[in-house]
Amino acid sequence: MDIETYVDDPQRQELVKEVRKKIDELGIEYLYLQFVSITGRIMGKGIPADHWESVAKKGFQLVYGATVNLFLNRHGEYFGYGPEAAELVGIPDPETFMQLPWDKRVARMYCTLFRNREEKQDPGGFLTADCRGNLRRLHQDFQKKHNGLQLRVGTEPEMMWLKKDENGKPAGGYSEPYCYHIDQFESLRPVYMKVMEYSRKMGLDMIQGDHEDAPGQLELNWMYDDVLRNADRLTTYRQICAQVAREFGIIACFMTKPFMGVSASGCHHNMSLWRGGEDHLRPTGNDPDNLPGMRENYMYVSGGDNTFMPDGDDPQMPGKAGLAAIGGIVHHLRALTAVGSSTVNSYRRLWDTGFWAPIFADWGFQNRTTGLRVSAPGRFEYRSVDSMVNPYLMGSTILAAADDGIDNNLDPGKPEERNIYEAIAAGKDVKRLPMNLGEALQALEDDEVVQRGMPGEMYRLYSEYKRDEWERFNHTVTEWDVKTYLNCLP
Repeated sequence: MDIETYVDDPQRQELVKEVRKKIDELGIEYLYLQFVSITGRIMGKGIPADHWESVAKKGFQLVYGATVNLFLNRHGEYFGYGPEAAELVGIPDPETFMQLPWDKRVARMYCTLFRNREEKQDPGGFLTADCRGNLRRLHQDFQKKHNGLQLRVGTEPEMMWLKKDENGKPAGGYSEPYCYHIDQFESLRPVYMKVMEYSRKMGLDMIQGDHEDAPGQLELNWMYDDVLRNADRLTTYRQICAQVAREFGIIACFMTKPFMGVSASGCHHNMSLWRGGEDHLRPTGNDPDNLPGMRENYMYVSGGDNTFMPDGDDPQMPGKAGLAAIGGIVHHLRALTAVGSSTVNSYRRLWDTGFWAPIFADWGFQNRTTGLRVSAPGRFEYRSVDSMVNPYLMGSTILAAADDGIDNNLDPGKPEERNIYEAIAAGKDVKRLPMNLGEALQALEDDEVVQRGMPGEMYRLYSEYKRDEWERFNHTVTEWDVKTYLNCLP
């Protein structure tokens, strides 16, 4: 069984013992055992730390439907799995143990999900509804297939800090919508400094930040890393922001576009493919001999051979291997949009073209009018990703597209140096990205390559959930409907 092989791994058993030492040294009383649903929500259970060894071996059980948020569709049925379905088993990954800096009695761990040991079909097998586990396994397979090629990713998570009214509803941004203005950045200093404090405690190597051009909109960045570790850090960052919002009595808003007339919140993915490199400890201000979490949380990979670096005379043109991977992403960009722009609201961002909306399936060097760009030598930026993205699904589907590009030496075409709108006016034929969720989901349905990044049951679950979201929107009467049509006749 996969589950027994995983649990009994000698290296993991040593880590389980190390976690016990950390629990005792730090005075941990309670553990969050968490995983990530198909839409990026953080799910799981809590247990007293006294039971660590038992749960490390046996895991915890939870209904399969928790991987789909345990929500109902518009017909009143549970997404994905009915109440008759078996229960999954969550096995904690000890290397992800981390004390919560806002309550030092509590620690969290990510988990890998398995089918129940007693199931008749594939008992104890890896659960393909586990987006985090899928990404780990798909990346391992990709590395084996392509002679050690490793995907490294850095994300740029924009989000907005909003005020609350007396009813707890949003009441505008916490600052004015002035991009890069230090005075507006300063107005949010108490908030972002608390975010920085917690982030560094939890292993995020923070490198820069700024005020963006929407009300209360900030972007705080950390160092890029292995695709799985970066996804874990983005998920951790969102938990941190939610906690800071509770402490300040405000709203940490990851909705893509809550306001018209100003920019939406993106989450650009900067990526590169490397061979070689080594992990190095970055204690991020913590005592390296007394870290509040396991060392893996503070490791970052660096060095090696970046296949996205130019290997010819043109300093703007990626190397051949990297260019083929880019070709795969360009070729499958329409289907990838269903993952990177995953909500109905995501397409408010893409329609608002006055704010550099990345709506064209083209690429260029530092060209912000295209959906993809080489943001710097050796780094490729995928721009059609927003703040609601599930980074595990995004990483898995990017790997699938890059794999196809490398296998088939797909050509992304020549990089576009012109403003894409001027190029189109001059006669260039450029495909647009899907401009609503329904169109994007159809592109995903038609693309078997991108579906490889959603193996097993993952594609079925994602499609079912998101098609229901699209149907709900289409059958909902909105304020716009009433305002536009209430008095249109006689």
